[in-house]
Amino acid sequence: MTAITVQLDGRPHATAPGSTLAQLLVELGLAAPDVATAVNGRFVARERRDAHVLEDGDDVLLFRPIVGG
Repeated sequence: MTAITVQLDGRPHATAPGSTLAQLLVELGLAAPDVATAVNGRFVARERRDAHVLEDGDDVLLFRPIVGG
């Protein structure tokens, strides 16, 4: 099984073909509520991460949501 490469915060990252965004977060050891996500410049809500299958060359951004007032 050949890996695919996504750009993770601007750096290449290999992952298994067919991986979802949720699986990538688990692979990275990140808790879902602690990080917001975008793929190819589009926000991906937590509840959609299980359905979002990553493709070779996708640009994945992870960032901490800002809260407060």
